[in-house]
Amino acid sequence: MWLLLRRAYPLRILLPLRGEWVGRRGLPRSLAPGPPRRRYRKEALPAVEIPVSPVTTTEIRQYLRTHGIPFQDGHSCLRAPSPFVASSDIKNQKKDDTTSFCLFIDKTTGHFHCMTSLAEGSWEDFQASVEGRGDGAKEGVLLRESSETEDREEVLRIWNRAIPLWELPDPEEAQLARVMFGLTKVTDDTLRRFSVRYLRSTRSLVFPWFTPGNSGLRGLKLLGAEGQENEVQYVDTTIPRPGAYHNLFGLPLISRRDAEVVLTSRELDSLALSQSTGLPTLSLPRGTVCLPPALLPYLEQFRRIVFWLGDDLRSWEAAKLFARKLNPKRCSLLREEVLGELSNVEQVAGVRWNRFPDLNRLLKGHRKGELTVFTGPTGSGKTTFISEYALDLCTQGVNTLWGSFEISNVRLARVMLTQFAVTRLEEQLDKYEEWADRFEDLPLYFMTFHGQQSIRSVIDTMQHAVYVYDVCHVVIDNLQFMMGHEQLSTDRIAAQDYIVGAFRKFATDNSCHVTLVIHPRKEDDDKELQTASIFGSAKASQEADNVLILQDRKLVTGPGKRYLQVSKNRFDGDVGVFPLEFNKSSLTFSIPPKSKARLKKVKDDNGLVAKKSSSGKKGAVHQNSETCLGQDPSSYQPDTSKSSR
Repeated sequence: MWLLLRRAYPLRILLPLRGEWVGRRGLPRSLAPGPPRRRYRKEALPAVEIPVSPVTTTEIRQYLRTHGIPFQDGHSCLRAPSPFVASSDIKNQKKDDTTSFCLFIDKTTGHFHCMTSLAEGSWEDFQASVEGRGDGAKEGVLLRESSETEDREEVLRIWNRAIPLWELPDPEEAQLARVMFGLTKVTDDTLRRFSVRYLRSTRSLVFPWFTPGNSGLRGLKLLGAEGQENEVQYVDTTIPRPGAYHNLFGLPLISRRDAEVVLTSRELDSLALSQSTGLPTLSLPRGTVCLPPALLPYLEQFRRIVFWLGDDLRSWEAAKLFARKLNPKRCSLLREEVLGELSNVEQVAGVRWNRFPDLNRLLKGHRKGELTVFTGPTGSGKTTFISEYALDLCTQGVNTLWGSFEISNVRLARVMLTQFAVTRLEEQLDKYEEWADRFEDLPLYFMTFHGQQSIRSVIDTMQHAVYVYDVCHVVIDNLQFMMGHEQLSTDRIAAQDYIVGAFRKFATDNSCHVTLVIHPRKEDDDKELQTASIFGSAKASQEADNVLILQDRKLVTGPGKRYLQVSKNRFDGDVGVFPLEFNKSSLTFSIPPKSKARLKKVKDDNGLVAKKSSSGKKGAVHQNSETCLGQDPSSYQPDTSKSSR
């Protein structure tokens, strides 16, 4: 897990949250209980106080022309001679020699990568180097190499212990490994070409990450197989950690003459496709989760890219997202992948929650490109609930960006880590390292904005996160704190409508789900919140695809009762209500185990049960039905005195 510094620019000022968090809590890692772990950098690079504006392709081209730097226009990058190579090499870089242009500049972010020296950095670093104001890029390289050095010994130790499959002394063990990983038809020659080995102690395949030119090992991926019921589940471990593992498996086998490549989501698929088709194949390091922009220079030479990511909807959506970075004109999707959206209704409904099954029965799932508005009374636990709501999706591979404008990121991360472990780690410090390691590997990112911010700055950061980290879920908590008090002298309602419209447009244009937390109007404590209770005009509820309300009925005799109400569902119209129960020790919400009928049907004004929607799900009700949340689930009776919202 990483912390996005202000506006996410420049890239080299990313740092692990754990180091900052542990330092603030005053617990040095060397004194933490439990077995010794890999070392991590605790000191952060200086943060940029003044927000750096995003650069455009036109500005990059103009800058290069102004400074007399020749360049060539590529699919997703600009190629230019590199100022980070030796002087003798620079003299040999001729303008008409395309192979000498070894510096690649990302058209979207300005981030550069030198293929010869491996120097990389932000656009500001490149400008500083060209203008003689320092060597910011080289600082980034040194920082990156220092972290790789810490893992180098472990990489070499594992690699030296691993052996090729065909050299296993026991033929039965070799055959079992082939069956377990689906390699029965993959020849030894294919495994030899890709340098695949087998680690007997962990029964794992070992895939290497070589430096350019095969001059050494940079990392490894270990793939293990676990049998679950009637299927095999594959579990991978990377060194270095996933955020720094940028290995295009199969890259050493690519020649400069290759103009077509097949991108796969698994190394096993690359082996099979390479052998059966003879085409160049590359495997993405994080599968369908993310395509790091750092890999784009290695894909510039190809005129045609074919995606072979899977036959489910999420794979198809990932292919569309990756094609945007690579230039859609040269990308092809397999026909079978498109069939996934048409044939599997559950996949079209989106990613389902593991912790909130009743939410699945109403919303059916979490879908890209939608806007969800979430509200609830002050002090009811909106942030705590929405953090678990987002964490549930994040653990299933939904890349998430958090914009917490009300509470600090450190406090929010502490809540989410407790929810992730489902226990208070303060009382079990011996388990802290284990859970912190797992939490760090989640595709979870944070803005460092706090308090009032302009909508333009927030949208720029979201755009950057979608491009760089393939973020597909953004949480804004909350709208009022983000707006601040700058609109007190103008029409505050109109300003809020404009911001809601901007988030709506962003969600649609970027195929990214935006969850927007908005405080309600001031209501009497004995009244339930309705869709019209959302602060501002009706624009928020009109633009939203989903409206969720956390109802909190406070009781004089004891703790109040909480319910989650789905009052709008544009996907299929099903709305309803179900109870929640707060667990203070784990900071999680769960469904009360004693509640037999959790989802409630709703009656209309004539006392008749509303017709089920087309989905036919039990407990789902038509969107125009009304609900009552303030009564005990065992004695639930609809309140027909209120008009439908």
